[in-house]
Amino acid sequence: MEILLQSSTPEAWLKKASCSLGALLSDHAECEKKAASTAMSLMRYFTGENRILLDLARLAREEMRHFDRVLHWLESLNKPYIPGPRPRYARSLHQHIRQGQVDGIVDKLIIAAIIEARSCERFSKLVPYLPKDLGSFYQKLYHAEKRHAEIYLTFAEHFQPEAAISARLQTLLGFEKELLWLPEKTFAFHSGVPDGNV
Repeated sequence: MEILLQSSTPEAWLKKASCSLGALLSDHAECEKKAASTAMSLMRYFTGENRILLDLARLAREEMRHFDRVLHWLESLNKPYIPGPRPRYARSLHQHIRQGQVDGIVDKLIIAAIIEARSCERFSKLVPYLPKDLGSFYQKLYHAEKRHAEIYLTFAEHFQPEAAISARLQTLLGFEKELLWLPEKTFAFHSGVPDGNV
């Protein structure tokens, strides 16, 4: 199942990112570390499902390799690794997780997929705004994030039919679109429009 985001990243965010490489890469590193943690935390829902557990383990390792590469980029650009305040993005999406064991698990998996899909979109959109070598690195990450998003949706189908997953995905994508266009003072990889640019 493919994720079709309901809105593109605002140009104001892209311009802010292009002149805030230290903050962008520091938060990107945090996102990769958090993504690895998410993959590992989701393992508890798949006890006995060895194939899925192996896929999640591979996904977590890949996210940590990305974390390592982003740290190398910070070093090569002589930028310190200084994680900033967390934006509201993931926290706000998780506030929409439904009650009930199965519905809650499905929502966590869909939200993980949405976050990966937005990362994928931002990697692609950032390429023209970044130094060539860094842009090439982000273009490579695009393909990994796209695959991760699809994997999480496939895992969600372990619990509910594809039609139910698709309907819930559209609802959560609507919330995600709203977050994307809200002004936000905190600049981060998944933050909204930089305050003053709406």
